[in-house]
Amino acid sequence: MNKEITPKLSKIALIGFGEAGFLLGLGLVESGVAVAAYDIKIHDADQRPALEARAQQAGVTLHASLQAAAQDADLLISAVTASSAATAAIEAAACLTPGQYFLDINSVSPATKEADRAAIEGAGGFYVESAVMAPVPPYGLKVPMLLGGARAAEISGPLNTLGLRTKPVSERVGVASAIKMCRSVMIKGLEALTVECMTAARRYGAETAVLESLNETFPSMGWTDSLPHYLISRVAEHGRRRAAEMREVMETLQDVGVTPLMAQATAETQDALIDAMAARGIAYDTQGEFRWQELIDQLKAN
Repeated sequence: MNKEITPKLSKIALIGFGEAGFLLGLGLVESGVAVAAYDIKIHDADQRPALEARAQQAGVTLHASLQAAAQDADLLISAVTASSAATAAIEAAACLTPGQYFLDINSVSPATKEADRAAIEGAGGFYVESAVMAPVPPYGLKVPMLLGGARAAEISGPLNTLGLRTKPVSERVGVASAIKMCRSVMIKGLEALTVECMTAARRYGAETAVLESLNETFPSMGWTDSLPHYLISRVAEHGRRRAAEMREVMETLQDVGVTPLMAQATAETQDALIDAMAARGIAYDTQGEFRWQELIDQLKAN
């Protein structure tokens, strides 16, 4: 380990400028860091204006190429989709300068993180894996992150000085991601179970009794309050992405000889709700108050 090193982080480049990238960029700019960003969507004429507006709002400099964004950056943060994580690491390795740090916050399996590490370190970069342990909104920059890799401890302090909430957990790449992946079996599985349970209960007219029974068994969870709205909203808003993450969970389990029966069912359930919404022209309303009963009724009515 290189604990005596204190990296300077005066310029940070974001690879991917979706929801997570935007919130991290916004927080880093507020902390006084110069932030650059590159997102593949900049090459799409229909999506470019919204991307540019978001960058302007955050005070982030948007670039037309990864190479331009990464130039002179002390740290690159990869915040892309699970399916794009490996490609992002390979493309970053092709243009990074030896000694640049690469923080991989993507929700992928330990095996994918290890492959990303090999690509980055093969080009002379310093690879650090990160497992983001909660939704980035509403935490923003303070979303809890577990770090792994030989450089995890030395980068954690400087990141936390900027306002992040990181904690190194292992010098070995893969452990932090394994923690997140195993946790996701439970967290995203609970979301999928709630979708299935409450859809059937609503259609039988039994939802009140079911929720009261759940609340009696698990009185501190909020089953008769906001919990079912929250759990089902996560699927309705982010089900496609969460399904992709659950397929990374499946790979994680299979790599250690665990048959991912529940993880597979969770992925299929998350995808199925999004498919049903799309087939009926139902879009998630990010501005209004989400009510799970309304969504289930819409799906039945159509």
